[in-house]
Amino acid sequence: MQKDFETLFYEAEDHYLQSSDLQSLKKGSETLKKRLKIYQNLRDQEVPMFQFVADSLVEAFPDENIQRLEQALKHWMSVMRYGAMAMLLNNPDYFRHRILEWLTDMIHAQEMVAIETRIFESLMQSLEDIFTAEQMAILTPFLEQAKIMLLETKPECDTLKVGE
Repeated sequence: MQKDFETLFYEAEDHYLQSSDLQSLKKGSETLKKRLKIYQNLRDQEVPMFQFVADSLVEAFPDENIQRLEQALKHWMSVMRYGAMAMLLNNPDYFRHRILEWLTDMIHAQEMVAIETRIFESLMQSLEDIFTAEQMAILTPFLEQAKIMLLETKPECDTLKVGE
């Protein structure tokens, strides 16, 4: 449940909500409705979306081991599923704690950043074909969070120097 709703519900335990609180609740429910539509579209379009991504990946890395490509695709399917739930909940912390923290080290340890970057780019292209600009504005912050943590941030073990 969204934190905004939780706060309002707790405040209403001993009194009726004020008009401004009701407006916040109405606005939050309208936003939730938009997020729910995006979530449903992501769920319904997952197969064609990732087929596009897989095709572009094989084209970009024709000599790469298929199992590595499949593993990278599975990473991003998980990222999309958890990202979609985080977007629905409007909770970036959920996303970070559920998947991004442990997946970052795995991607860097297996030296898959180039492959995973290509997946991100193809995924964004596919999403832009499916969603409106307004919907992308709701979804993109979560995908950018994934991009920064998974593809641009060096894991702690890489940033430590010998002897420190």
